[in-house]
Amino acid sequence: MILEVQKSALSGTVSIPASKSHTIRAVAIASLADGASRIRCPLISSDTLSAVACWQALGASIDTSNENEWLVSGTAGRILNEYCKIDVGNSGTTLRLAMGSASLASENASIFMTGDEQIQARPVGALLQSLKDLGAGGTCLNHNDCAPLLIHGKLKGGRTSIACFTSQFLSSLLLACPLAENSSEIEVTVLNEPDYVQMTLDWLHRQHIRYENDSFRHFLIPGGQQYRPFDLPIPADFSSAAFFLCAAAVVGPEITLTGLDFADSQPDKAVVQYLKEMGAKVDFLPQGLRIAKAPLKGIDIDMNRTPDALPAMAVAAAFAQGTTRLLNVPQARKKETDRIACMAAELKKLGADVEELSDGLLIRGGKTLRPADLNGHADHRIVMALSVAGMALNGKTAIDTAEAMNVTFPTFPLLMESLGGKLKMRN
Repeated sequence: MILEVQKSALSGTVSIPASKSHTIRAVAIASLADGASRIRCPLISSDTLSAVACWQALGASIDTSNENEWLVSGTAGRILNEYCKIDVGNSGTTLRLAMGSASLASENASIFMTGDEQIQARPVGALLQSLKDLGAGGTCLNHNDCAPLLIHGKLKGGRTSIACFTSQFLSSLLLACPLAENSSEIEVTVLNEPDYVQMTLDWLHRQHIRYENDSFRHFLIPGGQQYRPFDLPIPADFSSAAFFLCAAAVVGPEITLTGLDFADSQPDKAVVQYLKEMGAKVDFLPQGLRIAKAPLKGIDIDMNRTPDALPAMAVAAAFAQGTTRLLNVPQARKKETDRIACMAAELKKLGADVEELSDGLLIRGGKTLRPADLNGHADHRIVMALSVAGMALNGKTAIDTAEAMNVTFPTFPLLMESLGGKLKMRN
């Protein structure tokens, strides 16, 4: 589908939907818990529904008939369906976290896991090797360290060393290892996006899971533990909020965002500070966070902790005066797309001066930008970021593959329209 965007003026208040990352972690833990859990206010999107289908396939009972409250009957750490086939769609988080869960099956299990074309290009080899080190088995069927793959149990514990190009590798191990028979020792040689690991550790802490963490470089996790049923709400998603934050700063005049918890570990809350340093006007009010348009200036940003924010921040940089460098984020090349190359290509179509770096982008702002027909690259975050640019330009900007927004934020166009955004979906 095509998302048509025209120059807009944005004002009002918007409530940000629930976090994708938290929703998927909640589904995983509830599915492995010993008893019935209640997940309140989950995110309803393609990715989270893929997670539901995945852990249902592994044996959990999950009732999603009430969109405001999912009910999960867990398996007490057992994998009940040891010969299932799982298609995670476009959800890399689901694939990687569920690889750990699937490894809890017996030695005779054979669990097939795959996803769409983008998923089949995203690496999982390092995680698969660590699962093998800890007693499980597995094979990438195309011998390319990507899905499709087979997982065999049984995760027993032991020692492994892993370079975490994505934090999801470590989160997968941290979620699975407490349920192994023996203790597990994990040496982490490289870790990108550590705050997402902290999100996982926060869930483990709430579950009273025992573990030792030495500065995110070494973990010791006793085996023989259990997950407990819970009744918890899902916090709002800072990754989704990033598009409204950047829209307020670039399009304006101002937006108030509600529901955001700055005590949460989500790394993309840093987007508020990024924009403030660029010159946006930010106020923390009793009713929420208000951000207003102001002249933006270029800055250098280390984005290793916030790779999902790269598309939105690249758009903000294109409307700033001076040079912005988005740095130290090589993992952005291995998301749904190569987001560094894709954002460079699309911003250039708008007239921006953009240079690709090996690990980020250099954007020289101050250029006169113009609307254009753009390729969303079937990447939800690229589509939404480019729509922010379109709302700041005179004329009509058309973005294809816009249906990709359903992956994490199907209500994005409606919420933006409620603020005055001129967006329209068409075939």
